[in-house]
Amino acid sequence: MGDSFYDQLIEDSAFLKADRRLDTELVDKLILQLNRIYPQILTDKEATKFRNLDVPTSLRLGELIANLQGKGEEACKEFYRALHLHIEDVYYSLPTRLRLRDTLDPLAYPRAHQQRYVLNDRGPLFFLGCFSIAVGMAILYYNTEAKVTRGCGALGMAALGLKRKAQQVVIWYTEESLLN
Repeated sequence: MGDSFYDQLIEDSAFLKADRRLDTELVDKLILQLNRIYPQILTDKEATKFRNLDVPTSLRLGELIANLQGKGEEACKEFYRALHLHIEDVYYSLPTRLRLRDTLDPLAYPRAHQQRYVLNDRGPLFFLGCFSIAVGMAILYYNTEAKVTRGCGALGMAALGLKRKAQQVVIWYTEESLLN
């Protein structure tokens, strides 16, 4: 948000004066908000002047904006805060808010927000397939571990066709498994 609230209010003032949604009641809400919450920004005397119903609403609003600009940045900031609080739809349709929204909108500028870290571009089915294989192997491992201790006799029989040293190792493993 490079612009100051003062600069934004200069840019938005023409829009605010012309907007038909800002009727007498809403302008009064803004004036009362500024007067009650921030009397240093809008004094009682000024609030009474800006609430004069003999003056058209657009003129009163223009005078209020000019008065706030004369009081500086903090007064302009509080005006925007009151506008946001009481008249949200007008606040979000301000030219400065639309410009800000467009610069932050990821759909308007997709290149700025398109950093994507691809670890695997094959998709979720590939992941599920790999995960299923891993789970299947784990189940197979734990099921066969119980059967190996019961079926060590078959392992001992398979050792008959091996050379002498390998045969001794397999038979020793079979005997150890049977003892445990």
